[in-house]
Amino acid sequence: MQRYNGILSGIIPGEKRKMKIVSICGSQRKHGNTEKILKEFQKQFESLNIQDFKYKFFNIAEMNVYPCSACQKCTKKDNCIIQDDFGKVALKMLQSDLIIIGSPVYFSDVSAQIKALFDRTYSLWHKKMLKGKNVIFVAACAEYGTGHTIDTMRHWARDHEMNIIATIEGVSEKKGHVLDNEMTLKTISDAVRACEGIITPNQ
Repeated sequence: MQRYNGILSGIIPGEKRKMKIVSICGSQRKHGNTEKILKEFQKQFESLNIQDFKYKFFNIAEMNVYPCSACQKCTKKDNCIIQDDFGKVALKMLQSDLIIIGSPVYFSDVSAQIKALFDRTYSLWHKKMLKGKNVIFVAACAEYGTGHTIDTMRHWARDHEMNIIATIEGVSEKKGHVLDNEMTLKTISDAVRACEGIITPNQ
């Protein structure tokens, strides 16, 4: 079984797991477009007939996830030595069948909160602890810049050898109105359907 910060993650190789999703929002804006898309994912997954479905939502903008200090201590240990909320998020990532990460677009890239999270997963990279994990990326902007933001997310996932299920680009100048766009709703629905292979249905 894997550990993170001394906590058993409960993962057993080859174990038949139920559907567990962790959703991570990197927006400072409460009820903004990034959060709206992530909540829509939750709504659509909850509408499916999934056995023991669990959906954990984190807004790391409201948590203490500090930047990587480049101390390299994680190369000799199984975890990051910085004492903050990263351990909670990392543990859920390790336990989940699907990881959904959403970021607003700031100067055509991810928010500072998401970048800090990405950099801190260096502590998981050495032993390839995220290898094979399924991930969906969400980028929300007012006008443009989602392309480079998604590229940043893709590069992070590829470094960890993760499986990218889908990418969602939400565009809206108004706070909380991103789901007014029918195409955005369709891409979310398509992404949910693409996850069929990792869902354990009710028997």
